[in-house]
Amino acid sequence: MSTPDPKSEAPQPFPDLDPYAHGLLDVGGGQRIYWETSGNPTGKPALVVHGGPGGGGWRGARKSFDPQVYRIVLFDQRGCGESLPHASDPTVDMAHNTTDHLIADMERLREHLGIDRWLLYGGSWGSTLILAYAQRHPDRVSEIVLVGITMTRPEEIDWLYRGVARLLPEQWETFRAGVPLPERDGNLVEAYRKLMESPDAAARELAAGRWCAWEDAVIAHENLGSPGQYSAKPDAAQLAFVRICTHYFANAAWLDDGQLLRDAHRLAGIPGVLIHGRLDLSGPLYTAWQLARAWPDAELQVIEDSGHTGSPSMRTAVLRAIDRFAR
Repeated sequence: MSTPDPKSEAPQPFPDLDPYAHGLLDVGGGQRIYWETSGNPTGKPALVVHGGPGGGGWRGARKSFDPQVYRIVLFDQRGCGESLPHASDPTVDMAHNTTDHLIADMERLREHLGIDRWLLYGGSWGSTLILAYAQRHPDRVSEIVLVGITMTRPEEIDWLYRGVARLLPEQWETFRAGVPLPERDGNLVEAYRKLMESPDAAARELAAGRWCAWEDAVIAHENLGSPGQYSAKPDAAQLAFVRICTHYFANAAWLDDGQLLRDAHRLAGIPGVLIHGRLDLSGPLYTAWQLARAWPDAELQVIEDSGHTGSPSMRTAVLRAIDRFAR
């Protein structure tokens, strides 16, 4: 485990750039995922895997990569961003949106773009999906850079939607009050999942708003990051985000409890950098620390001033990690 030196000269993000190619890839089941590529068409392939789940791809992630060196691939996971159909539509069947589907989508996209191996970069839920993909297809991964590490275990889900309430009792009581009285002492994630499947549009909108208000309460102290980002989402993006989040978390992402930690040995030989904020309440450092112990080829970097949504120091660590693997 290491702590980056804050006094060393910090690299700067690269200028934003437009994609040179983009499209909608038919992945079956009526689903089409949006993808785009930018940077050097013959450069080192790198895939950006967004968080959420259901958060949609952050186009600004391109600026973390040297466009002269990297072939930067972004995509929107099923049901969000510019992928179709959009999960904000209550008629969209969520049965075709699971972790296995997303892993298969990543493989289909890799084949579609003619890529043999690629660097994987992502954070939060994106780190869970990257680990699941890399353990399934280790021969297709050159390096991994993870930020705000999660493995979406039941204990992590319980912490975020119940355990951390000890630090935010007032806000959690409002979150808890958003579900019907008989379910308030039960599984709140499942209760919100049911609300997001309600035929009543007003009920779905209210549930999405309260869910995002809770997510924002957990990151409200992150003044160096992006507090308030969940409630700031446009209405359709917020509905899709909460519907997909509750769908995945109510099902523990269809992963066996502890699966990604138990199978970390499958990552042997893949260099990795794990970047995690000391002040992360959403996903405490313990998860990243456990993963680093189980994956000898990974280096854990702890960012002292960062929470889940980052800080300038975390941005610097990301830039350095990606540059380390540039050649």
